[in-house]
Amino acid sequence: MKKLGLILAGSLVLAACGDPAAPTLDNETKKASYAIGYRTGEQMQGLMQDMDLEAFLAGMRHGTQGDDGKAMLTEEELDNAIQEYQEQQRAAAEAKVKEESEGNAAAGDKFREENGAKEGVTTTESGLQYEVMVSGEDGAAQPSIDDTVVVHYHGTLPDGTVFDSSVERGTPANFPLKGIIKGWQEALTMMKVGDKWRIVLPPDLAYGDRGAGAVIGPNQTLVFEVELLGIEGDAE
Repeated sequence: MKKLGLILAGSLVLAACGDPAAPTLDNETKKASYAIGYRTGEQMQGLMQDMDLEAFLAGMRHGTQGDDGKAMLTEEELDNAIQEYQEQQRAAAEAKVKEESEGNAAAGDKFREENGAKEGVTTTESGLQYEVMVSGEDGAAQPSIDDTVVVHYHGTLPDGTVFDSSVERGTPANFPLKGIIKGWQEALTMMKVGDKWRIVLPPDLAYGDRGAGAVIGPNQTLVFEVELLGIEGDAE
């Protein structure tokens, strides 16, 4: 499996280095070989781009020839080299996540400090910040944690990057309150039907240090405009 992984990853390196000598596909074996190589390259785009092409080709030649005498590394050295490379890549990825997490946390702290000082913004004990944009009618229904709500929302990062928006899709969303992030639970159980609030969530009330999807990074502060359109009833 490890050898297969390296062979697959190397296909991208070959593609990235140009087309040095296009083969003549004059029989079915060559066509199949090219097709397998092409499809593998498609699947591996963006991976292992730091691989040394010359060393990779030498290893492939020696490995496919099945002659142990040609191997430049022992079996143990081959396995160790792969393991060490994987550990280096894992460590680099972890360092990148840590750097991103620390940057998001610092930027979020600054953003919430400035936002909390604005007129009309209330900060709760949990750190949730909210600003009432539109108020519903007095006496309008207010959801409990057991309800399913109907809402329109527009979610962004502090810099304005949109990561999700029912408003842009043009279709309200239905959520059982028990199944959503803590910040939404807190805000929506304080709202009444017809309210529209701008809420700012610290990471521990959103997705924490794990982030979510391709846009919401670790320890990311989130901003939502949420309009409570209705309450469907108790969630089963």
